[in-house]
Amino acid sequence: MNYWLVKSEPSTYSWANLVQDRRTAWTGVRNYQARIYLRAMKAGDRVLFYHSGEPKQIVGLAKVVKPAYPDPTANEGDWSSVDLAAIESLPKPVTLSMIKPDRLLKEMVLVKNTRLSVQPVTETQFNRVLELAATHV
Repeated sequence: MNYWLVKSEPSTYSWANLVQDRRTAWTGVRNYQARIYLRAMKAGDRVLFYHSGEPKQIVGLAKVVKPAYPDPTANEGDWSSVDLAAIESLPKPVTLSMIKPDRLLKEMVLVKNTRLSVQPVTETQFNRVLELAATHV
């Protein structure tokens, strides 16, 4: 299993939207590096859901339920999307201000490349986020 983080502005598509919808197509990604990551996602992979608006924080746990396929919202270009399903809300959000000084998390792509909307997370980083969120999924 691989681990990922996806970012979304809460005003565009929030964790609450995914919980309500239960499943969604993750479309509209127009970054080549993020496209590579989308195409690497496999069904069953775990995904941290990050709100990129204030406050910046990881708020939920999702999973990939359909691997990469052509993005139906792309009018031109070779773009991909995946389908995600909500698993659970984190008991306590894990904020960016908690992540940056943490010795296990300070090397996350989230800290190093703040603009990337889809990114890999190591198993150690994933487990540390869950630990900080006080959950055991």
